[in-house]
Amino acid sequence: MRARPEAVLAVIAAGATAVIGLWWAHTPAVAGLDGWLTNAGRVTGLLAGYAIAVLLALMARVPALERGVGADRLARWHSMGGRYVVGLAVAHVLLITWGYAVTEHTDVVSETVTLNLTYPDVLKATAALLLLVGVGVVSARRIRPRMRYETWFHLHFYTYLATWLAFGHQLATGEEFIGDRPAQVAWYALYLGVAALLVWYRFLTPVRLALRHRLRVARVVREAPGVVSVHVTGRRLDRLGAEPGQFFRWRFLTRDLWWSPNPYSLSAAPRNGELRITVKDLGDQSRSLAGLRPGTRVLAEGPYGALTGRARRARKVLLVAGGIGITPMRALFEALPAAPGDLTLLYRARDAGDMVFRAELEEIATARGATLHYCVGPRALVGDPFKPETLAALVPGLRDHEVYVCGPDGMTAAVIAALRAAGVPRRRVHHESFEF
Repeated sequence: MRARPEAVLAVIAAGATAVIGLWWAHTPAVAGLDGWLTNAGRVTGLLAGYAIAVLLALMARVPALERGVGADRLARWHSMGGRYVVGLAVAHVLLITWGYAVTEHTDVVSETVTLNLTYPDVLKATAALLLLVGVGVVSARRIRPRMRYETWFHLHFYTYLATWLAFGHQLATGEEFIGDRPAQVAWYALYLGVAALLVWYRFLTPVRLALRHRLRVARVVREAPGVVSVHVTGRRLDRLGAEPGQFFRWRFLTRDLWWSPNPYSLSAAPRNGELRITVKDLGDQSRSLAGLRPGTRVLAEGPYGALTGRARRARKVLLVAGGIGITPMRALFEALPAAPGDLTLLYRARDAGDMVFRAELEEIATARGATLHYCVGPRALVGDPFKPETLAALVPGLRDHEVYVCGPDGMTAAVIAALRAAGVPRRRVHHESFEF
C-alpha cells in the first residue's frame, strides 16, 4: 500500500478543519478585546496540539507514507510543519495570557505567574513550550548544518517529552474538552493512535526485522578515497521487499555506532541474499563504517523511499546523479527494465577521484546497450551541464523521458529547473534527497 501525497494532505486539512469546527461549536459568541484575544489563543492552541500529533505521525516511518510520499518529502513537510507548531504554540501562550490579563485587569507578567502556579498542568505545558522552542532553534537552517547528525537526531526525542507534558494541559483547561466526552475521546484516539504508530514502526519493527533476518556485515570494500561499500547478508532477505532506488536506516551494533540509525541507499539491486550500501566519509558515523568487521550485527529499518521503478510512466529513462547520489542511481541503472537505447545515465562529479563505480557502470552500460555520460571537473572548466539546451543535446527526445535525480540539494534543484524549462512534465521528474 502506498499513500498518495495529495490524499495525505487532504486528510491533514480535513483534520485541521474539524479542529476549528470543535472550537466553533463551543464558542457561541466573541465580544470585547479580551474575548478576541482569548479565543485566538484557544484556536492557535488547538491547532498546535493537532499539528504536533500530525508531525509525529509523518515521521513515524509508516511504510505506506515512506514509500508513497517519499522520505525526503515527509522530512520537508515535517520541517515546515515544525515551524508552524512552534509559531502556533508561542502565539497561543501570548494570546491566552494577554486575553486573561485584560479580563482580570492585571498585567501580563502577573497573569503569567498566576496561570503557571494555579491552573492545572499549565506549568508542564510551559516546559513543553520551552522544549519545542529549543528543538526549533537547533533545527534552524543556520544552526543545523553545524551540528553532528547524531546530536541533532537525539535532541529531537525531546519532542516526545514535550508532547506528553502538553497533553494533560489541553484536556484539563481546554474549554472545547471540558464536559464534552466525544471530543475527549477523539483527542485521546488521535494521540494514542500516533503513539501506537511510533512504538510499532520506530521501536518494535526494527527489533522484529532483526530477529527475522539476522543481518550481519559480510565485508567492507573501498570504492574510492573516503568511499566504502558495506555488504550485508542475512536470512530471507527477499521478504524485505527492497527495490532498487530505496534506502534503509542502518544501525551497526558496535560500541560507537549502535545508538544512531543513518539513512543509506542500496547501491546495487538486492540479490543472492545480500544487500549493499555505499557511504562517503561525511562525518564521524560514516567515517567509522570503513572499520566495520565482518560478522558485525546490523539493525535495518525499511525499505523506504519512492525513488523506484513503480513511479515510471514513460518508456525512456534518464538518470541524473551527482556525487554520492550515484548510489541509488547505480542500482536503478542496473535494474530498471529498458530496451537498448532507452536508458541514459548522466553522472556529475567534481573530479575523477570522486567518481564511484566507474567500472561497474561501464560494464552495465555495455551489457544493456545503455548510454553513459560523465561530467567531471570544476564548473569553471566544464561549464554548466544542466542548462536546458545542454541536457536536450545530450539526451535526444528529452521531453519523452522519465527522469530520476539524486544528488546535493543545489544540483538537484538546478536539474529539475532545467528539465522543466526543457519541457519535461513535472509528473515525470522524480527525486529524493537524504540530507535530513
